[in-house]
Amino acid sequence: MNDLTATTSQSDSSVRTEWRPLAGWSAIVPQWRALATRALEPNIFYEPGFALPAAVPFGRHLGAVLVWGQDEKLVGFFPARAERPTGLAVLTGWTHPYGPLGTPLVDRDDAAAAIAAWLDHVTRDDDLPGLIMLPLLPEDGPFAQTLSDALIRRGAASALLGRHRRALLAPGDDRAGYMDQAVGAKKRKELRRQRHRLADMGTLKIDAATSTAGVADALRDFLDLEARGWKGRVGTAAAQDANIRAFIEAAIADLAADGKVRIDRLRIGGKAIAAAVTLRSGERAWTWKIAYDEEFSRASPGVQLMVEATETLLADGSIAAVDSCATADHPMIDHLWRERLPLSDRLIATRANPLVFALARDLEWMRRLAIAGAKMLRDRMKRAP
Repeated sequence: MNDLTATTSQSDSSVRTEWRPLAGWSAIVPQWRALATRALEPNIFYEPGFALPAAVPFGRHLGAVLVWGQDEKLVGFFPARAERPTGLAVLTGWTHPYGPLGTPLVDRDDAAAAIAAWLDHVTRDDDLPGLIMLPLLPEDGPFAQTLSDALIRRGAASALLGRHRRALLAPGDDRAGYMDQAVGAKKRKELRRQRHRLADMGTLKIDAATSTAGVADALRDFLDLEARGWKGRVGTAAAQDANIRAFIEAAIADLAADGKVRIDRLRIGGKAIAAAVTLRSGERAWTWKIAYDEEFSRASPGVQLMVEATETLLADGSIAAVDSCATADHPMIDHLWRERLPLSDRLIATRANPLVFALARDLEWMRRLAIAGAKMLRDRMKRAP
């Protein structure tokens, strides 16, 4: 597949599809932004304000199947790249270390037609692999259900790999007493004691930055805290990579200008000792990143900040759910948030025959098993005397 060549096809009389390389995404920003406001399920990481800056460090060979409805209204955005992780070509949805969600954007009023047109395009376009992998896709919700219905209608094989659950804040009507139930009396007492310890060190303050200028200032604190922590020691802090830092600064600035960023900080005497970045789109939010000063680790500054941030999120009735973006079984957030978001990587066959699909599924399963085994061996070697 030539990632510099666009291909177009007609799925039916009401929709048109095309494969558009990354270089052509900037030309559709107005339509793309409008689609994000109508999305069946929001995904802040696929919105142009975040995705275009992120594509600089993470967009190699990236393109997207676009689905256009009547009057050239964009009704589907499916970013992906062709990969060969097991030797077989697979069209893999776009995720990366800073974009941990793979739900494509589809118009809530044309979702079924958009998903069907996307599948039709991949099936017909010989330049695209006949196997699709949608990584980090929620197993529940309207997109998953609409996709499953479409696959059943066409008799397409699919499989779920890498199934796991991560912490989710979805309180429903149970908001007022949520934290009292989530955090037991013993833990609350310990947090109060730690908070008193922090207050003894100077004026303790928690604030939230939401304005463009305020967010920019708070982001600098976050980047500094992260660089001075364990990520800085192993060389993976965002501030240590010029391209990643530039992407984060550009993405956060764009989203902040649209009112989609909140950065909470815990400060002592004006010095930030913890910072958490929360992104928002529609009624969904994502606690994207958190960092804290390890010199204060005995007082749990990250936990203290997340407790306060959670109370703020609970108080905002316009937010239905907050994705932690955390790993499964996270030692901190799993003890604060009671709900879980089930995720998996969905392998889909379009024109691949059943034997090829079964081979692709088994090879991918073995590849992941080998990676997990290698990580386990590495960890044991690190702990060995």
